[in-house]
Amino acid sequence: MNKKSGLELLREPFPDNQISKLPKGTKQQNECPASEKVRCAVCGGFHHPKVIHLDYVGHAALTDRLLDADPLWTWEPFALKDGLPAFDASGGLWIRLTVCGHARAGYGHAASSQYKEIGSREKEVIGDALRNAAMRFGAALDLWHKGDLHVEENNGNASTPVPLPTNPVAEPSEYPEFNVPPSPARKQKTLLKKYNRGQAIFCVYTDNLRPKTDCGETCPKYEGCPAYE
Repeated sequence: MNKKSGLELLREPFPDNQISKLPKGTKQQNECPASEKVRCAVCGGFHHPKVIHLDYVGHAALTDRLLDADPLWTWEPFALKDGLPAFDASGGLWIRLTVCGHARAGYGHAASSQYKEIGSREKEVIGDALRNAAMRFGAALDLWHKGDLHVEENNGNASTPVPLPTNPVAEPSEYPEFNVPPSPARKQKTLLKKYNRGQAIFCVYTDNLRPKTDCGETCPKYEGCPAYE
């Protein structure tokens, strides 16, 4: 059996030893008193005992996979400011990831915290952007999706198409705890213009640009949204 390489290798699932656990709490859980926090046996962090955990691939594991696929892979920010990557108004960063001569866009964001060391939030944003862009190549795609991406028959034949419902509904967010309805279908070009004018945000729950007019009371998680912190 030939070993996969290049872009095909990026589609390969990550082994269990390269999958980490990311704690995801509500705003109330994240801001709870220190006396309520405990040392977590799942991720090793120190947080509220009732937060949930999401599977994710860390920066080191993703870098290792990118190097195996293309030792000359690279990334660059969409824009520069004073010779450095230009972060947007919310602290996020748009990047372009190039692997095997093909480029994909990605966006990263990370919440600010008084407990983070100087520069650590920026590094976290870059790592988030790399994961987001690598997902466009298929890297760890199964971890971004809530269900089964490929349903196969018991006899091992080709995958069986999943029938569409009579009244299809929008796919829920890949973050199970935040089922925020995605924005209505709009042209990406229009959304980018709104984003550049400050009339749209990058919604981390729907993994897409979202007009600010769709936020507010219509979103059940507006109060804890990092785009409005």
